[in-house]
Amino acid sequence: MATPRTPKGRARQVARRLESEYPDSPKDLCELDHRNAFELLTATVLSAQTTDQRVNAVTPALFARYPAPADLAAANPVDVEDIVRSTGFYQNKTKSIIGMAEAIVDRFDGDVPTRLEDLVTIPGVGRKTANVIRSVAFELPGLAVDTHVNRVSRRLGLTEETDPVKIERDLNSLLPAKDRGPFSLRVILHGRRVCLARKPLCDRCVLEDICPSSTLPARRKGPTTRTTASRGGRRSMRRQAADLDDAAIR
Repeated sequence: MATPRTPKGRARQVARRLESEYPDSPKDLCELDHRNAFELLTATVLSAQTTDQRVNAVTPALFARYPAPADLAAANPVDVEDIVRSTGFYQNKTKSIIGMAEAIVDRFDGDVPTRLEDLVTIPGVGRKTANVIRSVAFELPGLAVDTHVNRVSRRLGLTEETDPVKIERDLNSLLPAKDRGPFSLRVILHGRRVCLARKPLCDRCVLEDICPSSTLPARRKGPTTRTTASRGGRRSMRRQAADLDDAAIR
């Protein structure tokens, strides 16, 4: 089966196919509801160990009461805890988002900074969160590595690392800077909807024919065991498509 000859070729082919599958802009690819960088930063901190849907259920009330960093920085922690309680770990999250707001007010004049080096100094903000803010809120290069990016990129053979920082480094080396943020967001969506952790839906995957981890029987057996013309024909067409994709990026 024809596949891209280099990791860079496969990464760019993956990026192109996922862009066709999930064509929205970075802001729309992000499933956390927000209107500005402060709201996205707050929602991203709250999203740890819970779902985006759960966060979206509590942030309207949170942002209505605390619309700016200065408002949240001056908040009574008990009041904030009551609002974010359903997201889990609410006491730690309250401490983080209030500390985050205080840092933005005290050290960045009330504006969320754009530099990765500055973002990661804010309480509750790690490298993954910082890259989400850069790519979504500011449309700057930022490849966030969460559990989905970790899993999918290794299944696709784009990295052999398990450490998020090393995965980010490997993926950054394979993609143009402008594509890194959208690539990460699309891989996250693909990991949530198709390339599931326990049972990937390979029969629904637009990357199946170039994925070395496909679970489909046809891939495990190889083309020489085809027993019907229809299956062989479909596989042949996919090989031709892969050849054309590969030729386009080499």
